[in-house]
Order: sequence, then C-alpha cells, then structure tokens
Amino acid sequence: MIHRRLLQLAGAAPGAIALLAAMGLLLSALHVAFAITLGSAIAALVTGGGDPVRAVAVLATVMVVRGVAIWARELVAARAGARVRIRLRRRLLGQLSAVPVAERDSGAAAAVAIDGVEGLDAYFTRYLPQLIVVLVVPAVVVVLVWQRAAAAGAVLAVAAAIAVFAPRAWDARLLKTGRVRWERFERLSSGYVEALQQIPLLRAFGASGRAAERLAADADRLRDLTMSQLRLSLVVTVINGLAMHLGAVLSVLAAVGAVMSGKASAVGLVVVLMLARECFRPLLDLADNWHAGYLGLTAVDGLERLLTARPGVVEDGAHDIPARAGVLELDAVSFRYPGADRPAADLSLRIAPGETVALIGPSGSGKSTIARLLERDVDPTSGVVRIDGWDLRAYSPGARSRSIVVVPQDPVLFAWSVRENLRLHRPDAADDEVERAARVAGIHDVVRALPDGYDTQLAENGEQLSGGQRQRLAIARALLSPAPVLVFDEVTSALDIETERAVVDALAREGAGRTMLLIAHRESACVHASRWIGLDAGRIVSSGDGAPTVGAFAREPAR
Repeated sequence: MIHRRLLQLAGAAPGAIALLAAMGLLLSALHVAFAITLGSAIAALVTGGGDPVRAVAVLATVMVVRGVAIWARELVAARAGARVRIRLRRRLLGQLSAVPVAERDSGAAAAVAIDGVEGLDAYFTRYLPQLIVVLVVPAVVVVLVWQRAAAAGAVLAVAAAIAVFAPRAWDARLLKTGRVRWERFERLSSGYVEALQQIPLLRAFGASGRAAERLAADADRLRDLTMSQLRLSLVVTVINGLAMHLGAVLSVLAAVGAVMSGKASAVGLVVVLMLARECFRPLLDLADNWHAGYLGLTAVDGLERLLTARPGVVEDGAHDIPARAGVLELDAVSFRYPGADRPAADLSLRIAPGETVALIGPSGSGKSTIARLLERDVDPTSGVVRIDGWDLRAYSPGARSRSIVVVPQDPVLFAWSVRENLRLHRPDAADDEVERAARVAGIHDVVRALPDGYDTQLAENGEQLSGGQRQRLAIARALLSPAPVLVFDEVTSALDIETERAVVDALAREGAGRTMLLIAHRESACVHASRWIGLDAGRIVSSGDGAPTVGAFAREPAR
C-alpha cells in the first residue's frame, strides 16, 4: 500500500530502502537459481543424464550464498530501521517541544511516537523494498516459465496478476477502517495516560471505578473494531491464497499437458514445478511485511497531525551570546489567548540588573502568562520581550537558557538521580556546587536522608517527594544555572511559612547580583523585593518600593 505522506517521510532513509530492495532482488535471484538448478538436477537424475556431483556442488554454493544474503539483509534492515526510528522520533520531539503545553495530548503523542514509529520502521525497511521485489520478480519468473512451456507461463501470469493487484482493491477500505481503529487506539492511550497520572485524585473523589469502566468500554470498542478489521484482512488473505495455490497447480497442469503434447520437455516440466513456487514467494513475503508495517500505516493521520502542528514559537534565533548584565524589559507586550475577548497580558516593564521585583495579583491577573512569555512557551501577540537589549526571539535556544531561567509552581523532575536533576542547566557543575545550591534551597538534609543521597533515582516526576520538596529542588536547580535572570513563579506555594522564610532569606543572600522576578500570592515570599508591581486583568494597576504590604495584594478594579 502506497501513501503520499509516507513516501515523503521515506526520505529519512532513501539509500537504505534502495539497498534493501537490491538485496531483496539478489535474494530472489538466488531462490530462482536454486529452483532452476534443483529442477534440472532432478530431471537429470530421472533421465540418467548430467553430472549429479556438479549439480549438488552448485546447489550447496547457492544455499551458502543465499544464507549469507539473508543474514546481510537482516543486518542492514535492523540498522536502517534503527536510523529511521531515531530520525522520526527526533523530528517528532523537536516538533512537540515547540507546541504549547495546553495544546498537547500526551497519550496520543506517545502512541504515535512509540507504536506508530515502530510500524513505520517495518513499512520503510520491509514493505517498500519488498514491494519493489514484487514488481520485478514474478514477471521475470513468468518469462522463464513461458520459455519452457508457453501455456504454463500464461496461466502463471494471470494468477500472479490476480495475486498482486486484486488485494489492492481492498487496501483503501483497510486503510480507512485502520485509521478509525488508530483514532480509537489513540483515545484509549490518552485515557490510560491521564488516568495513571491522576490516580490519587481519582481515588480521593471515589471516581476510580467510573474511570475504569470508561477505559474498559473504550477497550471493548477497540477490540470489536480490531476483530472487524481482521475479518476484512482475512478476505485479502483468502484471495491471495487462492490465486497463488491455484496458479501454481494450474501452471503445472498446463506444463504437463505441454509435455504430453510434445511441446515441452520433461526437464522443463520439473523446472516449471520449481519455478511456480518462486513466482509467489515474493508475494508471501510482501503479505507478511504488510501486516508488520500496517500499524505504522494506520498511524499516518496521527503522525501528520503531529508533524503539521503549528508551533507556539518558532526557534529561529541566531544570537548565541548569553546575557551578561541581566536587564529584563517587556516593551508594550500584549498577549491574547485564542478566542479570548481581552488580552491576558498588556504591559510595559523594565527590571534593572541585580534588581528583585515582586509581581503580585489575584488569580487570573496574568502573572502566569508573564512567566510563559519569559520562558518563551508563547510569544507576544505584539510588543517585545528583551534581555540585555536583545529580543528574546533573537536568542538561540542555548543562549536563551543561559540567559533566563523560569521556575514554575509545579516543576518537572525527571526519573534520573537527584544529582542529575539538579545539574539540568549545568551538567558540568561540581559536587560541592550542587550541594551548596541544595543548602541554599533548604533541601540538602532531605536529599541526604534519601536511600542513596544525591545518587537516589527519583520516581516519575519525583513522586516520592512532597510538593514543597520538589519546589526546593527546582529552586536549587535554577541557582546552579549561569543565567543572570531568574523568574520564580509561585515556587514557595507548597511551603509552610517558616520554611518559606528560610528559603527566601537564602535566595536574597545567594541571588545577590542576579535579576530576579518573584511572582507570588503571599507577601511572605516577597520580603526582600526592592520593588513591587500589582497586576490585574493583565495590566499594571499599582506599584511601590520595597516589599509589598498586605493591602498591595487586594484586588483593584481593572483599568
């Protein structure tokens, strides 16, 4: 089955596909040579002519070469498949990293990147090369049979044509139902991922049973659709089987008739018998490889959806020099979410080098939108975000990550060791630097109490840690970075007042000289701010010097 988009993606390994097709043709040629040699040897033994020793030697040589060819093809296919998977997954990862978090479907993306790409591997390294073999070898075998018995060649030609082209009439229907099945598979994958991520919440609300019933119903629908598709696929198998078996039998009968009428020799009859099977061997291999690559073929819609997803940001910045001073500017910056009736952020702001500014406001005031703009999860609808006078969009990704670090309220931790998580921004950080940052964030003693200390492997997203401990690890990770600008978005929200005070005091000491923006709800998180700014409806509604007071957090009418 040929698909335009998949042929475009075949550019990931054009040389490998051509090489595998050539190796497949070589292997088929060896099969045909073996069949002709064996047929001639049998006929010679029956008639008492020929040299059986020579025939056996030729057969042994062909068998050895054929074995080496099969081994080499499998080796090339495995290596080419690995390259295809790596290239496609790297491309998918690059595409997904540019898509805003709110627009991603982790379950569907995982289904495409894992199962879909595995199927595409088989499609590119097995199915497409074998399709080229099918277009060549049966025609050659038909010609060879025709030369020995014209009637047998004609019958074999008809049977081969039916076996090659008749199943293609079912391909479109199989692809259509396969796409529906893949959509159900993606939906089920998304449901499982979401349920696994939210098990504590489902348990807390007593909704585990309802979630399980919904997943079971989706699984039943997927099973029914899969069985329906298997029945449809069975029809194709029956058509192929009938064409191949009847073709082989009828061609041999035609050859027998030719021998009896004196139009063909007995040697030709035996060779025709051997060649009839070789005519259909490539078709049998194609059928096997079609099923191997079918999962990837049906995933083409999901793959297309991911590869054509519109990125929230376009990473085309070329400025590769990270910021030094740490001047942060939002120049007439405005950002509006799709479908929103007003901007989520609409302001101008300048933070001098080494200044600590508190950004405060009620929920929905636009504080988190500012954080997303600063980490370039989204770009402004209008206006410019600058660091040291450079548009944030002009920085290369590497230079930007060395210029500004945004620590979110709910930080992400990887299933790595604690030390590796802390070194995310600075892989070369020394052990004493890692421990110093952890002490500043008030997490050193917690880490030391873990089974293997800093070498303890964290669970997914650090689930063996509390929310406050994860936040402090994220603070320590940011302190280890070389960035002159640090943005803390509600990073002490899960801490008690006493721990929060100790952390912010340490931040004030260790962060001296860096530009810091503190986004917070509580005044206690901003006691060391040199200036505060009140935000509401995405706009600056109040400001003052020093740390914000209790009254500064009161909601004011939007302007």
